[in-house]
Formats: sequence, C-alpha cells, structure tokens
Amino acid sequence: MDQTRPTPAAAAASQPAPLLSVVVPVRNEAPNIAPLVAEIRQAVAGLGAYEIVYVDDGSTDGTAAALAEAARAGDLVRRRHRVSCGQSAAIATGVKAARGTWIVTLDGDGQNDPADIPRLFAAALAEDALDPAPVLIAGHRTTRKDTRTKRIVSRIANAVRARLLGDATPDTGCGLKVFRRADFLDLPRFDHMHRYLPALFLRAGGRVRSVPVSHRPRLRGRSNYGVLDRLGVALLDLVGVIWLQRRGRRPEVEIPEGP
Repeated sequence: MDQTRPTPAAAAASQPAPLLSVVVPVRNEAPNIAPLVAEIRQAVAGLGAYEIVYVDDGSTDGTAAALAEAARAGDLVRRRHRVSCGQSAAIATGVKAARGTWIVTLDGDGQNDPADIPRLFAAALAEDALDPAPVLIAGHRTTRKDTRTKRIVSRIANAVRARLLGDATPDTGCGLKVFRRADFLDLPRFDHMHRYLPALFLRAGGRVRSVPVSHRPRLRGRSNYGVLDRLGVALLDLVGVIWLQRRGRRPEVEIPEGP
C-alpha cells in the first residue's frame, strides 16, 4: 500500500472550499443512493465548485456500502451516525461537515428533484445581492406525490404552524432548502428543527422566500421517518419555538466614534 497517497477525505480537505455543498440525510435508502447521486451531480455540474455530503443516520441496510461505492468519484463526503438520531441531527452533522459557503439540503428518498437546485440557488444568490442578512430559500411542493394520509397530516401541521408562528411559509416540510452555512450554524438546534427553519431564520433577523418545486412519487424503498411520529411531537416543538421567538432579542450594534 502506498503510504504517501492521501485518503479521499484528506485529499478533499486540501482542496479550496467549494461554493456549494449539497447535504443529504438518509436512513435505509440503499436503492436510492446511486440514482440520486447521479442526478445531483448532473444538476450542480454547472454551478461551480461543489461537494455532496451524505449523512447515514444509523442505517441497517446496504446504505453504507452504496455510499462507499458512490464516493469513489471523489466529490462525495460521508458521515455516519452509529445509531439513528433523526433527520434534524443528520442535517446538522452534514452542515458541520460541509465546507461550502452555501448549503442545499434535500431528502434522500428521491422525491425531491435535484433539477430544482439551480433555480433555488440562483434565488439565494439574488437575495444575497440585495441584502446580506440571513436568507432561507424554501422549496414549495405545489403538487404532492404522497399518500393521502401524509398529505392530510402535512396540511394540518402547516396550517397550525403558520397560524401560531407567523412564518408565512406554505411548506416547511419540503427537504429542498438553500441557506448559508454560517447562518445555519448560528441557529439554536433541537430535534425536528429542520421543520421550523423559516421561523428560526425570521427570529435571527433574516428573511424567507418560498419557490415552487416539483415533487415525485417514491419509486424505491419506504419512508423511514413516521408521519404519526412527527404529528405526535409537533405540539411540543411548536411550544418550544414559540418560546424561542418570544425570548429572542437582536441587539442593534453601533461602532463608537473615536479611538
């Protein structure tokens, strides 16, 4: 074995930081790894330097092996949770591991279409050019390709959340989102926080823009994060985020004149 040859991780770390990191949390999604990675690569190829960061949230199927194979190309960074910690924790792990200035997140089940990434990224750059304050570009699945139960639960949750939090976002559950890495790392983190990113960005003095995106039926595997489980913790999450909104204060910082 050539001891002087750097590992893929070391080689990636030695390269200039990319502009864009695509973060994908997965749990037991082995059949979806290769096709989705191929779609992501095709979608972001014209956007400048990029990396893909996959976080395996304690999978028990062939996800780890599928990711190892996909990583051979050198543009894919892997992290793994020894046991499942949930989607929000996986996203946070991915963002911390990412090196890009901008982060794109999407679900690993293939229902989000990577072809929407360039449009969302362009919207983020346009907003950033107008105002350097934190900005979140949120995908809005105008035509859901989910089961009837999942659509009903999502509709109820979105209505209740919007009423209580006033985040003016029609679809916080869409996995497709774009934001600056540094802005995300400044946010308070907790389980299920990915569903409250609009409210958290507004609390931080930022703004949120929703962009219509396509949504596809699941072709392989099955959902690994239960619908009823999400509904069961929603009330407690809402109470916590409302508390954060009321306790948050943003100081107006001035630079005094003189020495």
